Amino acid sequence: MIRLERRSPPTAWQALGWLVLSVAVGLLGGGLVFLLKGVDPVTALAKVCQGSFGSTFGRKDTVTKAIPLILTGTGLCLAFRGRIWNIGGEGQLLAGAVGATGVALFLAPILPDVTVLPLMFMAGAAAGALWALIPAWLRVRHGMNEAISTLMLNYVAAEFVQYLVYGPWKGKSQFGFPYTDDFMAAATLPTLYGSRIHWPTLGLGLLAAVGLTVLAARSRFGFEVRVVGENPDAAHYAGIDAAGVVLRVMLLSGALAGLAGVGEVAGIHRHLASPASISSGYGFTAIITAYLARLHPGWCVLSSLFFGGLLVGGDVIQTSLGLPFATVHIFNGMILFALLIGDFFQTWRIRRTTVATPRSSHG
Repeated sequence: MIRLERRSPPTAWQALGWLVLSVAVGLLGGGLVFLLKGVDPVTALAKVCQGSFGSTFGRKDTVTKAIPLILTGTGLCLAFRGRIWNIGGEGQLLAGAVGATGVALFLAPILPDVTVLPLMFMAGAAAGALWALIPAWLRVRHGMNEAISTLMLNYVAAEFVQYLVYGPWKGKSQFGFPYTDDFMAAATLPTLYGSRIHWPTLGLGLLAAVGLTVLAARSRFGFEVRVVGENPDAAHYAGIDAAGVVLRVMLLSGALAGLAGVGEVAGIHRHLASPASISSGYGFTAIITAYLARLHPGWCVLSSLFFGGLLVGGDVIQTSLGLPFATVHIFNGMILFALLIGDFFQTWRIRRTTVATPRSSHG
């Protein structure tokens, strides 16, 4: 007979060991994907590393792709700590991009230049927060599973962006392409010299990582989030407003994803385009980023750089090995799967026990 037995809480070194082992297993699984495609896994992984971290251009591009992961991932770290399953970072990012674009197209021409970017960031954060408020309200008011509602709203947001860029916001100066008109100079973010790193958004991401680390560890709100996530009954008896915690966490998480959307349209593209152009699946990759960081907002910076490098590597293997970019998403999924398995075996031990059979009596 096989039964599960809970392990004692791991030490810091044991937790690190499980993390390293999980990532190694995920990378091995990714290597098998390359092998099935007829590509030498060692060569493919070497090209990914070389393209992401082996050159100045690659490192700059890695940081650029890490920015939306830092912002979205840190918010998800806080949400997942409270067992609030926000799977809607992608839609909230796109909502933020729409909010910022609205300011850039319709308000920037009539506002003082110095006010445009702050207003774009505020509009993007508000749009992302409001998009996250919908599933939060559905959970609190009607008990709807937020994992399902946030996931579905990703596709609603994507279709809404498609409607805008093919319809009322389609640019008159874009030769028929599905983009809005380019933003005026006051509505674009400055970048570090020789790169696409929009440093104001990067700064906001680093501030979010530090701020949420302090919030989670040293504030009453962070304590309430942990209690709601670990023991809802204890939270109820302690007088914690669980519904209020859910609403505030979702608003904060959505606002950070919205800021990531602002960075993409104002710092990279300088216009609103199709959803696949605005986001390379950042909202979904941020889920894995948060798990790799062990739901620690500070460590999310490093895990974001790791997955930013994988996204850059996806471009490299597409051009040099002829593999589709979707290969990197399979790679990310293998790592997430390995992390979840590692979490299971870190918590549980499988025991095989024998069941004694009673002796039969005769006579």
